[in-house]
Amino acid sequence: MACETCTCVDEITEEQKEKIREIIGSYKGKPGVLIQVLHECQQVVGYLPREVQAMIAEGLDIPLSEVYSVVTFYALFSLKPKGRNVISVCKGTACYVKGADDIMEKLEDELGIKGEDTTDDRRFSVEVVRCMGACGLGPVVRVNEDIYARVKPDRIMEVLDKYE
Repeated sequence: MACETCTCVDEITEEQKEKIREIIGSYKGKPGVLIQVLHECQQVVGYLPREVQAMIAEGLDIPLSEVYSVVTFYALFSLKPKGRNVISVCKGTACYVKGADDIMEKLEDELGIKGEDTTDDRRFSVEVVRCMGACGLGPVVRVNEDIYARVKPDRIMEVLDKYE
């Protein structure tokens, strides 16, 4: 199935569909479970394409528009697949003042994508976060679970070379 917002083509496997059905079944008939179901299904597939949203809507007997509304409201959910390595650039006040925009510009130039996007080879996704709680170490970049402090634009590709 083709993503609506990118050029990649993805098929959800039968195994993933079965796991999604199991998740939905375990919550069926319980009130207020949509966010939890979305979260668990995203963990299975990596994002929430329309096909998964439709399965959830049908399984929980709620309108697809309600599912889509929740998916697009919360930053936790993604309509596009994420890269194998997620780069989070802090743009909280302290990091912003210390040059986070320069880091974003360098990433965009080097990776050929804009913020909040994924490279065509799915090696990297870039996201902006508002604070990582390390304001004195800014600008801060996280790659997966690894934190890099006082990052300079000319050093960012050296950091990314560690992630194949």
